[in-house]
Amino acid sequence: MDFSAVSSALKAIGELTQEVTSLWGVDEQVERLASELRWMQSFLKVADARKVDHEVIRTSVVEIRELAYDAEDVIEMFALKEGCLLHQIKSEIEKITARIEVLTRQLKTYDVSKLGVDGEGPSSSTERREARRPYPHVMDDNIVGLDKDIEKLVSVLVDEESECKVLSICGMGGLGKTTLAKKIYRQSQVVGHFEHLAWAFVSQNCQIRKIWEDILSDLNILTEVDKKMKVEKLAEKLSSFLEENKCLVILDDIWNTKAWDSLKPAFSARKTKSKILLTSRNKEIVAHADKNGFLYELQELDYNQSWELFQKIAFPQTNSPGYKIDAKMKELGEDMVKHCAGLPLAIIILGGILATKYPSLTEWLRVSANVKSYLNNDKGEVLRDVLALSYDDLPPYLRPCFLYLSHFPEDYEISADRLIQLWVAEGIVSSKQEEGDEGQIAEDVAEGYLLELAERCMIQVRERDNIATLKIRSFQMHDLMRDVCLSKAKQQKFLYIADQSNECHPRLRSLLLFDELLPNEEQENILPLTMRSYFENHEYDSDNPLFCFVALLMLSVLGTKFRGIWKYMFNNFNFLRVLDYERGDAGCKLPNDIGKLIHIRFLRLRGLYFLSSKLPSSLGNLRCLQTLDLRIKSECSNSIHVPNVLWRMQQLRHLYLPKRCSPKTKLKLGTLRSLQTLVNFNTKSCYIKDLINMTNIRELEIRGPFNIEDFNTEELGKNPLIVQKGIDPRHLAHLLSSCDSISKLSLDAAIRRLPEYHYLSSNLAYIKLRRCMLEEDPMPTFAKLPYLSMLELHEEAFIGKEMFCCGQAFAKLESLCLKELNFLEELRVSEGAMPCLRRLEIENCRQLKKLPDGLRFIATLQELKIESMPKTFKDKVEEGGEDFCKVQHAPSIIFQNCEW
Repeated sequence: MDFSAVSSALKAIGELTQEVTSLWGVDEQVERLASELRWMQSFLKVADARKVDHEVIRTSVVEIRELAYDAEDVIEMFALKEGCLLHQIKSEIEKITARIEVLTRQLKTYDVSKLGVDGEGPSSSTERREARRPYPHVMDDNIVGLDKDIEKLVSVLVDEESECKVLSICGMGGLGKTTLAKKIYRQSQVVGHFEHLAWAFVSQNCQIRKIWEDILSDLNILTEVDKKMKVEKLAEKLSSFLEENKCLVILDDIWNTKAWDSLKPAFSARKTKSKILLTSRNKEIVAHADKNGFLYELQELDYNQSWELFQKIAFPQTNSPGYKIDAKMKELGEDMVKHCAGLPLAIIILGGILATKYPSLTEWLRVSANVKSYLNNDKGEVLRDVLALSYDDLPPYLRPCFLYLSHFPEDYEISADRLIQLWVAEGIVSSKQEEGDEGQIAEDVAEGYLLELAERCMIQVRERDNIATLKIRSFQMHDLMRDVCLSKAKQQKFLYIADQSNECHPRLRSLLLFDELLPNEEQENILPLTMRSYFENHEYDSDNPLFCFVALLMLSVLGTKFRGIWKYMFNNFNFLRVLDYERGDAGCKLPNDIGKLIHIRFLRLRGLYFLSSKLPSSLGNLRCLQTLDLRIKSECSNSIHVPNVLWRMQQLRHLYLPKRCSPKTKLKLGTLRSLQTLVNFNTKSCYIKDLINMTNIRELEIRGPFNIEDFNTEELGKNPLIVQKGIDPRHLAHLLSSCDSISKLSLDAAIRRLPEYHYLSSNLAYIKLRRCMLEEDPMPTFAKLPYLSMLELHEEAFIGKEMFCCGQAFAKLESLCLKELNFLEELRVSEGAMPCLRRLEIENCRQLKKLPDGLRFIATLQELKIESMPKTFKDKVEEGGEDFCKVQHAPSIIFQNCEW
C-alpha cells in the first residue's frame, strides 16, 4: 500500500514543529494531528505486511493520502507566514483531524493482524535493506540464443547487392525484438558498414514530428530552424540525406501499416544505400513497406535456452569460480522456467524477482508457490501474470516509486537524476523513510530504490554512469510493464485522468507536460502550450492522461494567449508540488503569478523559449523549492536575466542556471547550504566565495570565462575586477577545497594549469574538461584520484603534444574520451595502467599518430571508437594494420567518418 504521503506529511510536520516560534498557538492541534497520522501509518504498514486486500481499506488509503497532503499544505502555509490568521489555521487543522478520526474509528473495526496472509520476510526494514545488494551479473540486454538471428540479419543489412531496403523483426510482445535490434545496432560490422546510424521509438501513439526529429538528431543534422519548420520540410530533409548517405535507421515498435504510411514520406528515396530495420508485432508491415522486404520472425526460446537465460538472472554467483547451484533451488528454478513458455521477458522478470531473494530457500519456495497459482502455460497470459506477480512482490517502499513511472509516456527515455529529484520532491522517498536509512540523504536512498527496480528487471537500463557501482544514467519501461504500471496506478488512484467531468483541479499537486502539442502555425490561435507533434498524430485516447489533461486545458482556456495559460495554471493550481514542463515555445514571458506556487518543490523549465529574457522577481516566494531548472532560452537575446532572489530558497538541493546569464545578473548563493547540484556556475553572474559554503555539492559545472583578480582569500567575496586569460590554479584550488563531497566536475573555461591533486575531492568519479587550454599533461594529476571512472577531454582541454598514463594509474577508470585535442601527437599508456578501461573514444585528434602500445594489456577493453580521424590512422587500427594487434581483443571496434 502507498503510505508515502502519510510519511511525507509526518516528516514535514515533525520538521515544522521544531520551529516552536512558527507553530506557537497551534502546537496542540498539530500534535493531535500527528498522532492520528502516526496511527494511520502503523495500520497501513501492518496491513501491507499481511497483504490485506479489503475494499474498505483500499478506499481508505486514497482518502488518507489526500488528508495527509491537506495537512501538510495547511501547516506549510502557516510556517511560510502567508498572511493566514491563527484561528483559520486552527480551524483547518481541526477539520482535517476530525476527518482522520472518523477514518481511524472505521479502520479500527478491522483487526489487520488477523486478516490476510502473514509474510515471513526479514524482521525489520533495516534488515531488509541490508539484505539488498547490487548484482553485477544483471546485464541491461540479456542475450541468449540470438547468435544465428544476428548473423542472418547482419548479412542482409550489409549486402549492397540486395534490393531489400526494409527489414523487419516480428513476434509477440516480450520475445526480445528490441533487444535483438539493439544488438545489431551496436554490432561492429554494422557500425563499420554504414556511415550513419539512427534509432527512433515509434510506439502505439506514432508522433511523426518527434520521430523525424529524433532521427535527424541521431544523424547530427537537426538544427533549431528544423524544429520550427513544417513536418513536410522535415520529411524532405531526411529523405534527401538518406538518399545521399549510407544510413541505417531503426524504427522500433511500429504497430501498423497506417503508422508506416504516415512515416513513409521521409523514406521515399529510391536510389539509396540506406536501409530501414523495423521491429513490430505485425508481420504485414514489411511487405507493405517494401515488396522486396525481408521478414524475420523471432521464435520462443527452447527449454535449454530458457534455463540458460534464467540462470544468468536468478543466481547472482553463477560466474564465480567453483560456484555450484543449490540442488533444491535448481529444482525449483527448472520447474518455474517451464511456466514461462519460452518468453524472454517473462523469464527475465521472474529471474529478477528471485535474484533479490537469493539465497533464501524459504523465499524461493514462496515465489514458486505463487508462480503455480499465478501462471498457466497459455502464452498469451503468461506475460500478464508474470508482470502482475512482479508488482505484487514489490516491498512497500518500492510500490509508489514504481507507480510514479506511470506519469511518463510510452518508450520515453527517463533521466535517473530527474526521476530521483521528482521522487524526493513528491515525498515518495525521504532520508528518514526507513529505519536503516538514517545515515543517507534522500537522493542516495532513491538511487538505491531505482537500482533495485533494475535488479528486479522492472525497468530497462539505457545508459549507466558507472559499471562498478551500476549507477544508472537513464532508462525506460517495456511497454507491457508500463501497461501494468498504468493499470495499477489507476486502480490505486495514484493518478487521475482529467476530462470534462472533473475539469476543476484546485488540489492538483503534480503536472508533467511532455514534448510539444501543437504545430507552430496553430499555436498562437489555439494554445500557448506548443507541443506540436502531439495533436498532429493523435486520435482521441481516453487512457492517455496527457491527452486528457490537454483537452481539459483546451476547454478551460481555449483562445487565450501565451501569458494566459501560465496565469491560468499559477492561479488555479496553487497547491502544485511539481511542475515539469518540457521543451517548447512558452510565450512572451514567465508571469509574476508564478510566485503564488508557494508549495512547489520541483520546477523544471528546461528548453522553453520565452520572448522576454527577464525572469520575475516573484520566484523568490518559492521557498520550498528543492529542484530549480532555469536552462531556458530567449528568442530575443542569447542571455537570461535571473533576479537576485535565489538566496531565499534555502531548501534548494539542485540548481541549474541558464547557460548564459545577462550582464545584469548578480546572484548571491551563499545561503544554499543544502545544494548538491550546481550547473552553469559563472563568476560573472555569481560570487566565488559562495562555493565555500556549499559543502554538500556533489555535481559542479563551472562555465567561463573567469574574472579573477590577484589571489586574496579575504577578497574572494567581491566580484573580481581584472579579466585574465585564465584562472590561477591557486584560485581554482581555493574554490574546490571546500567541495570535498563532489563526485562530478565539469570545467568549461581557460584555466591553463590544474591545481595539485590534493585540492581535488577524492570522491571525484567523473571529470569533463572543455576549452581549458591546459599546457601541462593533466594525466599525472588525474591518475591519483582513487575513484575516477569517467574522464572526458574535449575541444582543446589540453594543448600540449604528449599525454602519459604510467604505472598503476587510473585504477578505476572505465571510460576515456578524447575529442578535438588538436595538438596531441602521442598518448602513452604503460603496462598496468587503466586496468578497468572498458571504452576508449578518440575523435578529431588530427595530429595523433598511433594508438598507445599499452592497450594490448587492458583485457577489459570492450569498445574502441575512432571518429573523424585521418584515413591513415584508421588503416593502422583496422585488421591487418600495424596497431590492430594492440586492440584485437576488443569485441567492438567502430570507425565513423574516417575517409579523409
